[in-house]
Amino acid sequence: MAYYNTILAMGLEKFCAEAVSAGVDGLIVPDLPPEESDELYHATKTAGGPVVIFLLAPTSTPQRRKEVIKRTHGFIYYVSLTGITGAQLPDLNQVKKNVQAIQKMAKKPVAVGFGIATPEQARNVANFSDGVIIGSALVRNIAENHEDPTFLTNLKALTRNLKTAIS
Repeated sequence: MAYYNTILAMGLEKFCAEAVSAGVDGLIVPDLPPEESDELYHATKTAGGPVVIFLLAPTSTPQRRKEVIKRTHGFIYYVSLTGITGAQLPDLNQVKKNVQAIQKMAKKPVAVGFGIATPEQARNVANFSDGVIIGSALVRNIAENHEDPTFLTNLKALTRNLKTAIS
């Protein structure tokens, strides 16, 4: 994930080439509207990847959904809630309904992120989505426990528990 200004400052071609060299498979640029992504898409294609992934939210209009579906070349990142990352996961019935509608329209994988912090939440979301994205819970764990001597062991256990929940 990167902001577009950072990519532009480095140069599209150079950024994409270095991303490929570093093993990046997908690129999420949350501040880049899909309608303005042609230059980045061409730079990623020239570099041999990564795929550009766009986000959809509960508030996305039908037209926005169509545009994101058309321009996404990997999976669609469905933001499960309105608000900030790390907030609580909302009612899963509405999330499920939205994800299924997007899957039906897109014929592409839809992964769900935002608000997923526990193995139980991950399992519930995995039951109807093509992927589960967990970021803030891991970052929070690192921030709160990085000085603990058992930090890495505990982080591995959390990651293993999340992975097991969705397997």
